[in-house]
Amino acid sequence: MSPAALAIKTDGFPTTAAERFGVAERPSLAFTPEVARATEHLYDRVNHHIPAIEWPIHAPYVYAINRLKAERGAVILAHNYQTPEIFHCVADIVGDSLQLAREAAKVDAEIIVQCGVHFMAETSKLLNPEKTVLIPDMRAGCSLSESITGADVRLLKERYPGVPVVTYVNTSADVKAETDICCTSSNVLAVVESLESDTVLCIPDEYLAMNVAKQTKKKIITWKGRCEVHERFSAEELIAYREADPSIQIIAHPECHPDVIAVADFAGSTSGMIDYVKTNLPGRVLLVTECSMASNVEAEVPGVEFVKPCNLCPHMKRITLPKILDCLVDMREEVTVDPVIAARARLAVERMIDLVS
Repeated sequence: MSPAALAIKTDGFPTTAAERFGVAERPSLAFTPEVARATEHLYDRVNHHIPAIEWPIHAPYVYAINRLKAERGAVILAHNYQTPEIFHCVADIVGDSLQLAREAAKVDAEIIVQCGVHFMAETSKLLNPEKTVLIPDMRAGCSLSESITGADVRLLKERYPGVPVVTYVNTSADVKAETDICCTSSNVLAVVESLESDTVLCIPDEYLAMNVAKQTKKKIITWKGRCEVHERFSAEELIAYREADPSIQIIAHPECHPDVIAVADFAGSTSGMIDYVKTNLPGRVLLVTECSMASNVEAEVPGVEFVKPCNLCPHMKRITLPKILDCLVDMREEVTVDPVIAARARLAVERMIDLVS
């Protein structure tokens, strides 16, 4: 049964995206000469990562998605960890969590398709309460987001009365609603330093909090949340890479253990890592983060060799071209947030955006 058929009607008004926008005719997915011509320039962006024999599988989806999003008046936001055929071929806006949050607040489109994980789609909805926000797979979660609840934050505030709460954007709206201000890996130090208190709750990513604690005089109280991708990297692993090739540049994400950061040549958010590579153009580089990002950056910096210890995020990889097409055709997997929670959570996100804008 379709989402529209399952919806509970309220006074005769449409209650689902499928009802509001209608279900589109399902496009043909044949690799025709027209599809080949229309997608040729897009394949040029990803031909180092997608073999020519595989492009006829991707191209019809790319073609159909780009046509349908134009017909729908939709915009596709994609995180840096999305696969190249999504990142380079159908996304309108790409970036890290902060960049996507900023852009989500600016978009004019009535429909936002969030190619990332659920907390990102929630953040887009918080900043665009009147817009329709879709995620191609509602199961695309996050180990960090799932490590803490709003009830946990309320208990922390009881234990540390008066201590401001800085919450990583990788959290649910329920958690953000209990937060004074959000942060991302690219602005966490600026957010912490902006607070007058000598003590700050920096949650839920334990390693991010430990790393920022080394850069500030403030006392940082942590929570034992971790990213299942970044926690798998070890200092010993990186030292072995460097011993094998002393010229290699190691660039790490601050969600990694402090011992990993100590070995790296540079540490920064995904956008910071990308900027470092584009600015410095190292001959050989190891990005200590989710594997797809290296493939996406590699397409933009020919001549830089990427070493890929391929740790993949299983949640990000739930997002695929067929699922993106399905959610645009059927207008399904709509993300909603309780208005009471949304109003409080929105304040924490907007404070972050206002601070770093």
